[in-house]
Amino acid sequence: MEGFPVLSAIILSPLIAVLILLFVREERVDLIRGIAVVSTSITLILSLYLLFAYDTTKGGFQFEERIEWVRSLGITYHLGVDGISIAMVVLTAFVIFTGVFVSWVGITHRIKEHYIFLLLLVAGVFGVFTSLDLLFFYLFYELAVIPMYPLIGIWGSANRQYATMKLTLYLSFGAVFALLGILSIYFTAGQITGKYTFDLLEINKVIFPSRLYQIVVFLPLLFGFGVLTPVAPFHSWSPIGHAAAPSAVSMLHAGVLMKLGAYGIIRIAMWLLPEGAQFWMPVVAILCLINIFYGGLVAMTRKDMKFMIGYSSSSHMGYVLLGMASLNYVSMNGAVLLMFAHGIMTALAFALIGFVYDQAHTRMTYDFSGLAHRMPFIAVAFAVMGFASAGLPGLANFVSELLIFVGSFKVYPLQAVVAVFGIIVTATYMLRAIRNVFFCELMEEWKHLKDATTFVERLPYVVLIAVLLIVGFYPSILVDVINTGVVPLIDKINGVTQVAGG
Repeated sequence: MEGFPVLSAIILSPLIAVLILLFVREERVDLIRGIAVVSTSITLILSLYLLFAYDTTKGGFQFEERIEWVRSLGITYHLGVDGISIAMVVLTAFVIFTGVFVSWVGITHRIKEHYIFLLLLVAGVFGVFTSLDLLFFYLFYELAVIPMYPLIGIWGSANRQYATMKLTLYLSFGAVFALLGILSIYFTAGQITGKYTFDLLEINKVIFPSRLYQIVVFLPLLFGFGVLTPVAPFHSWSPIGHAAAPSAVSMLHAGVLMKLGAYGIIRIAMWLLPEGAQFWMPVVAILCLINIFYGGLVAMTRKDMKFMIGYSSSSHMGYVLLGMASLNYVSMNGAVLLMFAHGIMTALAFALIGFVYDQAHTRMTYDFSGLAHRMPFIAVAFAVMGFASAGLPGLANFVSELLIFVGSFKVYPLQAVVAVFGIIVTATYMLRAIRNVFFCELMEEWKHLKDATTFVERLPYVVLIAVLLIVGFYPSILVDVINTGVVPLIDKINGVTQVAGG
């Protein structure tokens, strides 16, 4: 496939599907669903091609595409992926592919519009993870966020109007700060070199002489992208958004959108402003403990399963932040791998909860008992998800969390030891939910419930569980690729430290 624009094809596949859907009648439900499946299947195949065709011995950014857009402003349609990007592209491809099948079962009204907004959202996500131009990065970032408003506002459950408004305001507010940081980097780099460009690779060559400048500009980028991550205390929008969103949107929200924030911090703030990273990451190493324990303890009190997973997601992103803050190869590899593993695990969780809710019309754990008698397949899948969340060996989350703990202990031993106890909190609410909902005696009122039996119903769960197991037993399939993106990032930051120390 040499010479074929793989990255553009990944972005354009959902956009072309959107254009086709505009001309399909609403009544052609099977055709609408089929178009969405074909589109997301193409993105999944191409994403896997990126993973296996990426040359780890060469490293760096590969599969580059470059088209000048506005030469006078230095704006270029420039795409490329390194190891970190590829992990996120593959994650997105799996989540949207399975999400389309979950919507196939769960969405019964305004189906065409639902798939249009869903595909627009994922096109924006793919654009963020592949863009090497700061302006296009931001444009795709906004494209990924805006469709959340109609997706939750139209197809969401109770309290959806409040949830979608809060989500949109929080993320838009954060995006403004991120844009301020991006524009500052653009103008400052242009003044230093005499050439104004949004190209990330060109800006990366610029040495910002002022340490104070890096420290100051790093902060709006950390805040702007941190809101989406979400970094405590700017996280309250996230669980509410999870709870109100339809299943496939919750999958994308927790599985992918939250990763955009962490990716933005890594790709722009840490990469371009290494001295700023050195200054602010110790603060992040403290804030991450709030994420881990506040999110975990609140999840333990939630009876609504979506809220439980929503707060659990904030808790798990705390581990990602700890891995990023430690600024070494091992912890950063763990952070990126956990972004992938957590994305797959939460996508599985929200898909399963949505399947139960569509039949029972409740998500409260105290309303259920013994569902495994009626839903053995769903019960097993839910147990696997719970075990993955709790860090059971053999599943992807265990490997990534282990890397984070080992790497962070070298830098922040206290935070690392304290964070390990967060696993106990996670295991507590996950095992309790599995026991209360699926085991014990079957309640009479739930004897009418049906298990996932058809191919369409089971496929998303089988795919997501398979990914968790494959990466859990053979993590090098991703780690070897991720490491090629981590090494130059950490080398640059360490190089700054050595110069400062000398």
